Amino acid sequence: MRNQRLFYLALIFIIGGFIKISNLIYFMNYILFDGSVRNQLLPFTYTRPVADLRVGILTIREKWERMLGYTTSSVTEDYLVDKFPMVEFNDNVFINASIIPSENLVNMVSNLSENKAIFLNNEPVAFFAKKDQEVNFETYDVIEYSFKDIIKIEHNWDIFKFNGEAIKKDFQLLTSGRDSQPIPETTNVLNESQIFIEEGAVLPLCSLNATDGPIYIGKDSEIMEGSLIRGPFALCNNATIKMGAKIYGPTTIGPFSKMGGEINNCVIFGYTNKGHDGFLGNSVVGEWCNLGADTNNSNLKNNYAEVRLWDYETEGFAKTGLQFCGLMMGDHSKCGINTMFNTGTVIGVSANIFGSGFPRNFIPSFSWGGYSGMITYKTVKAFEVAKVVMERRNELFTEIDRQILEYIFEETKRWRKD
Repeated sequence: MRNQRLFYLALIFIIGGFIKISNLIYFMNYILFDGSVRNQLLPFTYTRPVADLRVGILTIREKWERMLGYTTSSVTEDYLVDKFPMVEFNDNVFINASIIPSENLVNMVSNLSENKAIFLNNEPVAFFAKKDQEVNFETYDVIEYSFKDIIKIEHNWDIFKFNGEAIKKDFQLLTSGRDSQPIPETTNVLNESQIFIEEGAVLPLCSLNATDGPIYIGKDSEIMEGSLIRGPFALCNNATIKMGAKIYGPTTIGPFSKMGGEINNCVIFGYTNKGHDGFLGNSVVGEWCNLGADTNNSNLKNNYAEVRLWDYETEGFAKTGLQFCGLMMGDHSKCGINTMFNTGTVIGVSANIFGSGFPRNFIPSFSWGGYSGMITYKTVKAFEVAKVVMERRNELFTEIDRQILEYIFEETKRWRKD
């Protein structure tokens, strides 16, 4: 029992952080909860809490942690808890993870005390709760959030829709008071003050145009020669842009990803490859994905009509309000060379798409095939591929990862046809 108490005390310092007040130490514990929009953010939230979605340069969790000065944990789906455990202490502040923090909101959240909550449009943004407390907002002192600086990620297409604003906010957060590494003499730049290069980045003989928004080049990343980049743009740590790539902002390339060809207004979460020519526009791609050579997606309908996108919440196609909307691809999914995706295509987790013609615009998780038809991608084969792919990046495919994917396989089987 004593060792267990020491263990939790250590966790307090690691996860909760602390503030010293007189001779007392007051522990702060922040917990990000998925909220009501989790299903609208599938397939990306099949494999992660809402807090771990990447929008801008950072994930939502990373934004909150930097602005609060504390690490956080999550309230999420039961099958994700072993990988993303909630850490609860006596005093906790719960924060809606679909909301991107602003200075005003962070100040209000930092000052929350017992029986106080912040609401926006009848929805909780943040609230204080004791350990194991049954929360009843009718007994709370509710503060209505009145500032107009909120970005809320409610639908999966919001990830690319608000990416430009998020990049600009993150750029300020990450670079304020810091000096960029020197821009190489061989690199062609416009609006140099809005370009920031982290240590170890390599970018010879490329073009960076930050006229329309900032450009952030992460640590140990590389932009190969002949690449043309327009901001807002973020290249995260250890990511690579291949020779001759053309990238239009607002676009984010997540850590350890490799991108080539033409890309416009996309968010790539990380550990994903699009190494060859082909167009990707107004799209979101998860982790551990691979797009074969000359993969192309449509981001505009021939009749210029509003794009509808598969909605897991309603199990139908929802209006996006967007004229431009491309591909939503969940983690561990792959496609072969010359694959063509229609406007507004949604692909689940661990699907494998190949062959000629346009496949359907909703492809369930663990599907194998293409235009000519789909069968179930058996988990034993899918896990073999995931293991090899992750080992190539010195990451382990763990037993927890396997259990999460097995749950998704069962959860999504009603949409597959065998």
